[in-house]
Amino acid sequence: MAPPNPTYALRFISGKYQGGEFPLRANRDIIIGRSSDLDMVLIEDMVSRKHAKIQTTEEGVIITDIGSTNGTFVNGERVQRAVLKEGDRILIGTSILKLVSIDPSSALSETEARHQMEKRAAAQGQRTPSTSRAMSGSIEEIPLPDLLQLLSTSKRSGVLSIRGPEGHGQIYLRKGQIYYATIDDSFDLAPRKAAFRLLTWERGQFDLEPPDDKSVLEEITESTEALLMEGMRQLDEFRRIEPQLPRRDALLDIPRPLDPPLRALRPHELDLLQLVINLGQVQSVIDRSPATDLEAAQALIGLISRDYVIVKPR
Repeated sequence: MAPPNPTYALRFISGKYQGGEFPLRANRDIIIGRSSDLDMVLIEDMVSRKHAKIQTTEEGVIITDIGSTNGTFVNGERVQRAVLKEGDRILIGTSILKLVSIDPSSALSETEARHQMEKRAAAQGQRTPSTSRAMSGSIEEIPLPDLLQLLSTSKRSGVLSIRGPEGHGQIYLRKGQIYYATIDDSFDLAPRKAAFRLLTWERGQFDLEPPDDKSVLEEITESTEALLMEGMRQLDEFRRIEPQLPRRDALLDIPRPLDPPLRALRPHELDLLQLVINLGQVQSVIDRSPATDLEAAQALIGLISRDYVIVKPR
């Protein structure tokens, strides 16, 4: 009797096999590892000869780590055994795989899937010679907070380079710890502020490049987990107040005469008012403020609502 058609597959969303899919069939064990005689072969240094096992049973799709050196991760958590659900992300070596449902009638055979993976790896190798350390993908497919959680838990080192419509961002990691971040190498943005802003990016491509030993003047000291939690809190709050914020290219000015007293302002509000006088544009003011984007936006909205700042008509 022919094996049942698969309804799930593992889709590579990052790494040298990105774009490939491997079908999962009921009552069929798939062994993943570096050894050439296995079902799914991942040729890279961080993958063990026999790394993990995938089973499709009545309980569901199950992944089991089989004594790998560098571990198997599901949604940022190192696991020995886990029942997967659709959309879960698995990190093995530098490959991130996503469990997806598929149309059984159009599923590849395992032989076709292996051939497709080999072709993709060969094509990637021609573009990127250092494939043993390369990790790349799309942040539409794996959002930056999820990706950074994976990299943190697996204690990766390197420079996460993100290129999107907003510019070129870089996040520096040392054994999973984010210690520096920058956007377009701008000194206007403090590292922590740059990291928070990068978490808001929703489009672009990322590459995990080898570690960079350059010295930085200001390192981020809080844990990656704490940074991500605070970044997501600020993102939620920023989205809530954003409708009150003028357009980023809006011009700002001080009303003349200035009726409300300056003595009523707190020090950080006075600093922001000075930036309004000197720069006169919303985005420039937010960029140059030492506060986070959320804190600067909150202060600017407050200054406008209290008639310390006006928005020039377009």
